[in-house]
Amino acid sequence: MLYAGIAWDGDGYEVDVVDEAGRSAVPPARFGADRVPELIDRLRGLPGQPPVTVVESTNGILDGRLMAAGLAVHRADPHLLPPRPGFGSVPAAAIARAAARAPSALARLERARGTQTGREPELAEWIAGAAAETAELTAAGRCLSHRGRDRREIALTFDDGPQPENTGRVLDVLERYGVPATFFCVGMNARAHPDLLVRMREQGHGFGNHTWSHPFLPELTRPQLREQIERTQEAITEAAGVPAPALFRPPYGARTPQVLDWIAESGLRIALWDVVPDDWSMPGARTVSDLVLDQARPGSVVLLHDGGGDRGQTVEALPPMIEGLLERGYHFTLVDEPTPARASAA
Repeated sequence: MLYAGIAWDGDGYEVDVVDEAGRSAVPPARFGADRVPELIDRLRGLPGQPPVTVVESTNGILDGRLMAAGLAVHRADPHLLPPRPGFGSVPAAAIARAAARAPSALARLERARGTQTGREPELAEWIAGAAAETAELTAAGRCLSHRGRDRREIALTFDDGPQPENTGRVLDVLERYGVPATFFCVGMNARAHPDLLVRMREQGHGFGNHTWSHPFLPELTRPQLREQIERTQEAITEAAGVPAPALFRPPYGARTPQVLDWIAESGLRIALWDVVPDDWSMPGARTVSDLVLDQARPGSVVLLHDGGGDRGQTVEALPPMIEGLLERGYHFTLVDEPTPARASAA
């Protein structure tokens, strides 16, 4: 059995493969974030049966693409690994060897559950524990899950991209209908695919910060979270040629009181959502569009995805979703687009 550890840093990914004894099986290899298909081909081309492919919990944007390619993907949590650096994961060899030492301690990821497989109760506990602080920030205008309820408008948002296999198709649909959307970009992907951010800007879409590598934020230190945010701000600004985003969306919605304090220090406004069709879990295009139409209310913010895996169902769901919302009298807006002032009575 081979164990393939995948690490990330500011330049992309590193892959190291070891055998059951922790010995190097093939030379390590590096791939830029724009070369994920090559990374997948390397893993699929290893001798013998497919390797146990292992990511760690600060890498939340790659497993979906690996699983879509038919690879068995596992997650190594922090207690199995040495301490992380200030930015990036532990080395790929350390991830692979930790997996070889304790394969039963790994979490086998499921496509319908994603990187959070097995950690859903912990995630729910984090969010519930920050409810009071979330409400306080919302009252202060520093956090939102929807826009004002007095206007028949709706904001479509897309997370985890850009990803060439999906984002271009999403942009095609939005352009055909003349619909604006807000893209919460992952910094690693933004730097790898600047042409897609330029197209977003040219079509009039908005931008938000979704961290560099899609980690579980409560696992990070304050400096690590700051690096995730600041590097992503720089990547989006440089790629798209726009001012730094004013919005931040925490991966998985994960937050604790401490995390919320640290995000507040950045000056960014937190953007959550109130319509969630879980398109990333691939429930079927019809289900995705129906759920959005059922849940939508005036001012709703819809959470969709253009990256992190196969998003063909999301693309397929967009036309009936948009047409259904238009038929219900909605118009589309950006998450942070100012609400027009109402004319006062004479």
